[in-house]
Amino acid sequence: FKRAATSQRCLRTDDLGKVGKTSSHHTFFEMLGNFSFGDYFKDEAISWAWEFLTKELKISGDKLWVSVYQDDDEAYKIWKDKIKVPAEKIIKLGDKDNFWQMGDTGPCGPCSEIFIDQGAENFNTPEDYMGGDGDRFLEIWNLVFMQYERTKEGELIPLPKPSIDTGMGLERVIAIKEGVFNNFDSSNFKPIIETLEKIANKKATKENIGSYRVIADHLRA
Repeated sequence: FKRAATSQRCLRTDDLGKVGKTSSHHTFFEMLGNFSFGDYFKDEAISWAWEFLTKELKISGDKLWVSVYQDDDEAYKIWKDKIKVPAEKIIKLGDKDNFWQMGDTGPCGPCSEIFIDQGAENFNTPEDYMGGDGDRFLEIWNLVFMQYERTKEGELIPLPKPSIDTGMGLERVIAIKEGVFNNFDSSNFKPIIETLEKIANKKATKENIGSYRVIADHLRA
C-alpha cells in the first residue's frame, strides 16, 4: 500500500496517573490516522487535515491553532500561505513537542499539531495558553512528517521516501462535536458512568467523579 487510513485501538499506560483527573487522558483510546508510504507528503497531509476538520467535521477554522517544529519552514509556509492560518496562530516549538522519534536511532521527523481553542470564557488558569498544560487549547491531531533517519552518531539522513503518519483521538473529537469540555461527559462514557451509579447505588458527585471516570476508562480498556 502507498496510502492507508486507520482506526487503531490503542492501549497506553504512560499516563495512568492522569486518568480521571484530566479531561482527555485514557488507558484505552481509538486513534484515527492516515498514512503515506513514500507517496504524498506535507502539502497534502496538511491540506487534507484542514479540509477534514473544517468541512467534514464542520469545526470553525477560527477556533483552530497549529504548532510546527521550530526549523520546519516548509510546514510553516504551507499553513501560512496555502491554508491561510494567521501567523499569530502558528506556534513554533522545539524537539520536546514537535519532533517525533521512536528511539535514539531510526526513522524520525518534525511534526505539526492542530489544536482547538475551547474559549477563554471556559478556561482561565495560568496554564491556559497555547503550549501550556491547561485544557483551553486542546490538541486534536498530530501530523508526523517522517523524513529522516537518525544514526548512532546523531546525524539526520534524509529518507529516500519521506512518509506521513498522523493521529487524531476519536474520544476528543466526539467530545468536541457534542460541545462538552471533558471526554467523560460525552456519549462515549456517560452510559457507562450512569450504569456504575446504578450498580453502586450512589450518584457521581464532584467529590467522587474521578473514581467513576477511572472505572469507566478501565472497563473500556
